[in-house]
Amino acid sequence: MKTIVIGVIGADVHAVGNKIIEYTLNNAGYNVVNIGVLSSQEDFINAAIETNASLILVSSLYGHGEIDCRGMREKCVESGIADILLYVGGNIVVGKQDFGHVEEIFREMGFNRVFAPGTPIDNALGNIQQDLGE
Repeated sequence: MKTIVIGVIGADVHAVGNKIIEYTLNNAGYNVVNIGVLSSQEDFINAAIETNASLILVSSLYGHGEIDCRGMREKCVESGIADILLYVGGNIVVGKQDFGHVEEIFREMGFNRVFAPGTPIDNALGNIQQDLGE
C-alpha cells in the first residue's frame, strides 16, 4: 500500500477540504498521513521520510501557496527524497490569474502536478494512480 502525505501549508487553517482528501484517498486504498493545517515544508518532508511516502500532496486555500511552496523541491533533494512526487492544489496564488501561467510557475518549482482551484480530489485519483504506477 502506497503512502501519501497530505496537509495544508503555511498559515492556512482550511481543514474541511483536507479531511475530504484524506477520506477519498483512504477509500481508494492509500495509506494517508494527514499532517493537518498550519504545516511547514519541513513538516511535509519529515512525515514523508518517516513513513517512506511516495507522494506529498500540498493544499493551500488562502492564496499564498506560491510563497509557501517556493524551495520545497530543493528541500526534498537536500533531505534525500529527490524523487518524491509533489502535488499542489487549491487557491494557490493571490487573485484571479491565468491557470496555465500558475501551473507553469509551480512546475518550475518542481511540482509534478498542479491542480486548479475547485478541482475535486476524485479528479486527481487517475493522476495519482498513473504516477504511482498502479
